[in-house]
Amino acid sequence: MQQRLLNQSAMNYPIPASPQEIVALRQQPVDEELIAAAIAGVVRVTRSQGRSLEELTAEVLADDSLLDWKVRLWLSDIVAHAWKSLP
Repeated sequence: MQQRLLNQSAMNYPIPASPQEIVALRQQPVDEELIAAAIAGVVRVTRSQGRSLEELTAEVLADDSLLDWKVRLWLSDIVAHAWKSLP
């Protein structure tokens, strides 16, 4: 998945540019490319809001009932990689 984030042109989904476009991805069947597009979209939207990687990471790591700690930690690593890799 990390390689897909680096190679936007190979993706079947455009990178979302707004929260609404990210939510609209829910209508698509879930696959690796959709997840990569969603992560890239979250990075894009977060940056456009003037927020930092640290703020986004804190959000990803925040306790929730959906993902356990290990998965949130793994996801935060992917988000950080996307942040550093995407223009």
